[in-house]
Amino acid sequence: MNILIIGSGGREHALAWKLQSSTKVSHIFIAPGNAGTKKIGTNLPIQVNDFDMIKLAVLENNVKMVIVGPEDPLVKGICDFFKSQPELIDVRIVGPDKNASQLEGSKEFAKNFMDKYHIPTARYQSFTKKNIEEAYHFMKKLKAPYVLKADGLAAGKGVLIIDDIEEAKKELAEMLGGKFGDASQKVVIEEFMKGIELSVFVLTDSKNYKILPEAKDYKRIGEGDTGLNTGGMGAVSPVSFADASFMKKVEEKIIKPTIEGIKKENMDYKGFIFLGLIKVGDEPFVIEYNVRMGDPETEVVIPRIKGDLFELLWSLSDKKLNEFEVEFDKRTATTVVLVSKGYPGSYEKGKEITVAEESEDIIVFHAGTKVSDNKIVTNGGRVLAVTSLGQSMQKSLENSYYMVDNISFEGKNFRKDIGFDL
Repeated sequence: MNILIIGSGGREHALAWKLQSSTKVSHIFIAPGNAGTKKIGTNLPIQVNDFDMIKLAVLENNVKMVIVGPEDPLVKGICDFFKSQPELIDVRIVGPDKNASQLEGSKEFAKNFMDKYHIPTARYQSFTKKNIEEAYHFMKKLKAPYVLKADGLAAGKGVLIIDDIEEAKKELAEMLGGKFGDASQKVVIEEFMKGIELSVFVLTDSKNYKILPEAKDYKRIGEGDTGLNTGGMGAVSPVSFADASFMKKVEEKIIKPTIEGIKKENMDYKGFIFLGLIKVGDEPFVIEYNVRMGDPETEVVIPRIKGDLFELLWSLSDKKLNEFEVEFDKRTATTVVLVSKGYPGSYEKGKEITVAEESEDIIVFHAGTKVSDNKIVTNGGRVLAVTSLGQSMQKSLENSYYMVDNISFEGKNFRKDIGFDL
């Protein structure tokens, strides 16, 4: 059976890497893919939001299942587009519909959903330019720091945490004035929660669910979680503080009411739910929903899933996810992300990459790479994610960093302290 994965990052390479082991998968297409996915299947030069070209590729290549990697096409309604096309009626698509995708596409929508279904989250209110004075008044009720979130998608840059109330007011005015374009025409202001963060992943068919391995990622560019935010500099799975007692609370207080809410709202949700959580004391709270797998978390979660991922994803359309058991590798997976010099600011592309031979327990997932003149070169800010499996986090990190030392490209940068807080 032919499948198509939409996207071009480490997440999509990790999905392709796992799916190639299924005996039921004949060929994998990736749109647009990268130098790593090119070794697994066929890259198609199609952008993720070009629904008409995606449709053409599906029909021309006899694709039976489409897996949507990034959030943008989901929020723009790719699943609804597939349902509206008679020729695509038999093609299974992994991802939520446009309505359900608002759980990530609109912070206000997500917060209202959590409020309605009594899912623990920070106190909040949303504001527009018209009621900015009310926003200032609401801020005075909160303790510093102040959390400002652009309502819409802002490429991971739409969340500000500010200690000084006057600076927070200034930033709010700039956000509502178009700092993040349409994404910040509405801004959610919420109470700051102090704790330790983690990501929990769930696969659902709108009725049943399976909890996948949890992970912790590292967003800041510098050691000790300093410097600018990035798309992610590394990740670890499992997470030591997410013990059985805590995960039971996550399931009872967050996952079950989320799935119940999806049912009651008649959302067509066949895909991944990414719960961005914070542990405050011993209690879990939701920071945000994402409606797809995370990156670089996918690069540590997917290698820990045993069995045939294709069968799990195929079952979603039949709402038969409950018929499958999901087993996890008990070893620890760690990934270290290699980035271009200057990232997350401006950076150069086209630097040649050399990579040492991989082993069974060390995998190099490509992100911002492409093939040029028969050479693999950099093509983005986050270039590679080096994932290892080990009996302990320390052993796994030793393997990852060993491989990092055996990869070279001009301007290579990475964090040397992934997992430091665990």
